[in-house]
Amino acid sequence: MNLGLYTLTSPLHNEAAVNKASASFIGEIEAALGASFDFKGGDFSDYGTHELEIIYVRTGGTEELFKEVMDKINGPVRILTSGKSNSLAASLEILSYLNSMGMTGEIIHGSVEYIAERIGILAKVEKARQKLAGSRLGVIGAPSDWLIASDADKDAYAEKLGVTLVDIPISELLEDYASAAADKLTPEAEAVLAAFEAKGAKALDKYADGAFRIYKALRRIIARHDLSGLTIRCFDLLDAIGNTGCLALAILNAEGIPAGCEGDVPALMSMAIGNALTGCCGFQSNPSRIDPQTGELTLAHCTVPLNIVLGYDFNTHFESGIGIAICGEMPLGDVTIFKTSGDLSRSFCCEAESLPHTFQSELCRTQITMRLKGNGAERTALCSEYFLKNPIGNHHIIFPGHLKALFDAFCLY
Repeated sequence: MNLGLYTLTSPLHNEAAVNKASASFIGEIEAALGASFDFKGGDFSDYGTHELEIIYVRTGGTEELFKEVMDKINGPVRILTSGKSNSLAASLEILSYLNSMGMTGEIIHGSVEYIAERIGILAKVEKARQKLAGSRLGVIGAPSDWLIASDADKDAYAEKLGVTLVDIPISELLEDYASAAADKLTPEAEAVLAAFEAKGAKALDKYADGAFRIYKALRRIIARHDLSGLTIRCFDLLDAIGNTGCLALAILNAEGIPAGCEGDVPALMSMAIGNALTGCCGFQSNPSRIDPQTGELTLAHCTVPLNIVLGYDFNTHFESGIGIAICGEMPLGDVTIFKTSGDLSRSFCCEAESLPHTFQSELCRTQITMRLKGNGAERTALCSEYFLKNPIGNHHIIFPGHLKALFDAFCLY
């Protein structure tokens, strides 16, 4: 972690005493964090050059000092305080002033363990924002006609995250598909092909060449347009080439390239945010069944990233019965559900526990049943108030692990 630490200290306080107290406090945080600060003191001249900047308000009486350096500060302001020498009182005044000026920030205050954990989360958030800034996400074909509540605001993506949406006609994919047969597969894709051949799924053999050729064509488009991720109006492929993009998208996701289906741009953006935060692309899935009395949900889809399942088999695409889709076995344990709206004005995040599940033929091929975290009343309220009354569209993204604090911190600013 590249952490810049800047200080504000009132001239009324004894500098030697403040330095001694600060050294002990900061040393404990660094030990808990497992990383060292780049200590800048009161020199704010290079503020903004680190992954995360923190302003350590060491004493009271520093409010005017903050106003003097305010013109050097961009973005959310993270204020660290030990609670000694009226530092918390000054921090509250500074943050209130920031809020009145339309700026955002937070006070990092509490136990050393809490402070270290929070700084670690905020560093990941800033690193993710830097990764997203300047990235390009491809939209191959328009969103599917049934996604009537999943429009995307290009200006909001550009202004808030620095992400550019690149519209690519489906015809470009079809042209690449026609000429990509001789392209080489990546090592990851070669391993999937070997797994397919080892399974001996004879009924799917007729789709194999086309399924891997779709992957090759998407790889061409990624390189040509310098894409960091993509979504595709995949149902158009059913009539155009008699195949589906499920396998190709699953491989791309496993390779760390967020790849969504049905042209769902908010789902793709949610995957891209999650990938920037965690290194995982997440599983774009449909909530298929919800029990508000138990807080249990079943979600399913055909494009799960191959690197987040315990194992996988191959099947046809659920709705069409053609192509090659992934039937993955999701591990038991903690998962996080995330979705952001098409204009980034709203997001949803909750944690759940993945439960044992028996495959059901009437659902998409990779299926996961989970129980939301919390007591019975909390689970019931979450199901009823969010999923059944005020959802953010259809698709939701599932990430392995206990990640709500991380996603919430990203969406806070």
